[in-house]
Amino acid sequence: MSILINKNMKVLVQGLTGKEGLFHTEQMINYGTYIVGGITPGKGGKFSLGIPIFNTVEEAVKNTGGNVSVIFVPANFVSDAILESIYAGVEIIVCITEGVPLSDMVYIKSFLKTTKTRLIGPNCPGIISPEESKLGIMPNSVFQKKGNIGIISRSGTLTYEAADQIMQMGYGISTAVGIGGDAIVGTTMKEVMELFLEDDETEGLVLIGEIGGQLEIEAVEWMSKIENKKPLIGFIAGKTAPMGKTMGHAGAIIERKIETAHSKIDLMKKLGVSIVSSPEKIGLEVHKLFHKP
Repeated sequence: MSILINKNMKVLVQGLTGKEGLFHTEQMINYGTYIVGGITPGKGGKFSLGIPIFNTVEEAVKNTGGNVSVIFVPANFVSDAILESIYAGVEIIVCITEGVPLSDMVYIKSFLKTTKTRLIGPNCPGIISPEESKLGIMPNSVFQKKGNIGIISRSGTLTYEAADQIMQMGYGISTAVGIGGDAIVGTTMKEVMELFLEDDETEGLVLIGEIGGQLEIEAVEWMSKIENKKPLIGFIAGKTAPMGKTMGHAGAIIERKIETAHSKIDLMKKLGVSIVSSPEKIGLEVHKLFHKP
């Protein structure tokens, strides 16, 4: 079973006719995602990749029944794109765009609390579930085997590396969720973890974090206090990152000691997380925890 997505959801792509939108929409279609429409203002009535294009999300929803959107629009237009999807009743929004102004996300994050819409991202690789669907930019070739390991990650490339290591050891992925690398994201690690713990077919989790913020700590501390725990493997990137300097992601900046890699690792170990020192050891750790002689 997967979380958040399935093969029957009807997907809209905001910014489908742009370079990135076109490339990744084709990849999503090849993976089996059910794309029903694209949105590009001023290009309504046209077709791209055989998919009808609409001027607005509201128009697309009315004509296709689309209930999920993937956003590939430029950063300065992301806020409007997200709000447009929310007002049209879209259930899940996946925002791939990076460089979204922090002030925009402060407003969006607050507004989301008044709605039933879930936002993944921004600045994220998306969501993928083998044999079901893909919303985002994950490489199709890596996520080929369905299984019982869930992945929650702040990093796109490390998500792919973890999945590849897991599959090399003969295991599969239930769903992988890249929450995004910005300081403010729509859905937190804790919220994704809650969904995985409710999924009967996800038997274990891999959490990939990095320096900056306390999303990993919040998630692990929460799970340590509940009864229906599942085995959790963790990796934190950025052990050598200097204080006060942004490293890679906009959210990867150490402001307090608790936000360093070493502090997070130490606390997670105390709370029972199986920490690996390198992404290449994730598959081995999965095998160690789930191998049945």
